[in-house]
Amino acid sequence: METTTTRLGTVYETLKSEFGYKNVMQAPKLEKVVVSVGTGRVQDKAKIALIQDRLARITGQKSSPRPAKQSIASFKLREGDIIGYQVTLRGKRMIHFVDKLIHLALPQTRDFRGLKVTAIDEMGNYTLGIKEHSIFPECGDEDSKDVFSFAVTLVTTAKTKKESEAFLRHIGLPLVK
Repeated sequence: METTTTRLGTVYETLKSEFGYKNVMQAPKLEKVVVSVGTGRVQDKAKIALIQDRLARITGQKSSPRPAKQSIASFKLREGDIIGYQVTLRGKRMIHFVDKLIHLALPQTRDFRGLKVTAIDEMGNYTLGIKEHSIFPECGDEDSKDVFSFAVTLVTTAKTKKESEAFLRHIGLPLVK
């Protein structure tokens, strides 16, 4: 089985004829992966601790709290209140997480038919939402009442949507045609 690491090494050779790269440094790269969970109005400290623990298990790195940037009275939210947690992965942890996401977690998703190409933004980044954290092998044996969702953003150095799509297909992301 070809891994994401070996595919990342062959990006230039594969995409240079399609995009006219003259230098290896022009080929797109995976810069970082950002995994974020919104806790919102959850006040239960045990539930928040569970979310932090599961996120650390899934990513292999401790999450950092994200405070609210402004107060919103209708949500009873004050500036500075913790409303979520985020992990930024780079290097080996990033590659390991992307490999685990593509080969283990996404195939575990119920009724999975591929990821939409429309989720690529104008800057060439891809964001996907995962409804159940329990699709990851680290969290397989837990109660179904404590399931939470989170977002994964793959930040690339691609300049256009088309270039980003070709790169993401090359590393093995199962995009729908």
